[in-house]
Amino acid sequence: MNSAPFNRSISAQHRAIDLADWNDVYVIGDVHGCRKTLDKLVGELAPSDDDLLVFVGDLVRRGPDSHGVVELVRSSDNMLSVRGNNEEKLLRGRRVTPDLTEADLRWLFSLPVVITWENALVVHGGIDPRKPLGEHTVDDLQNVESLGDDGRPFWWERYSGDDRVFFGHTVLERPVVEDAAVGLDTGCVYGGALTAYDVRRDRTIRVEPARTHKERPPEKFVRPLLATPK
Repeated sequence: MNSAPFNRSISAQHRAIDLADWNDVYVIGDVHGCRKTLDKLVGELAPSDDDLLVFVGDLVRRGPDSHGVVELVRSSDNMLSVRGNNEEKLLRGRRVTPDLTEADLRWLFSLPVVITWENALVVHGGIDPRKPLGEHTVDDLQNVESLGDDGRPFWWERYSGDDRVFFGHTVLERPVVEDAAVGLDTGCVYGGALTAYDVRRDRTIRVEPARTHKERPPEKFVRPLLATPK
């Protein structure tokens, strides 16, 4: 995919990659400052320099080591991330994360809102199936979740586009793995797993955190109706 389906604002914050440039490719859910859990997942994946790790955003906040997470991803040539709503809150001055340096913040602000490859998009929140992609704003791509006032349906339960959408943001009881959408925020900062999706092998890899950094009631984890455990 090129930037043509996006509006001018999103096109300026879009990064296209070619999967042919990489061997294994993994998409990783929301890390939220949990550096030790991320290290555990990276150790499990054991990527070479020719393997690519793509993050769905929300690298920072809520967990204990936002700087450590940013430092790892920023310094790794085979790691990319989109900008999530928590990075956006820092950009807009709505939140402050004391352990982040000025260099960390400059790098976070430079992140794209969407990363694409052939027939796939990586965004933080998702795609609103009720309107064309070209009408989506930054806020849409970072924050879309439920389409109804009562919490259902979620956007991925109605989305059937040609491009497979990889996303985070919605804290899931288990990953969503469908032809049209892959949801990967399984709440590692809340005591859930940190999840990666292996693009080449169509499977998920999950590691458990050593501790819960933020409490979240079990009923606040979304149980996907269409989830396919793998």
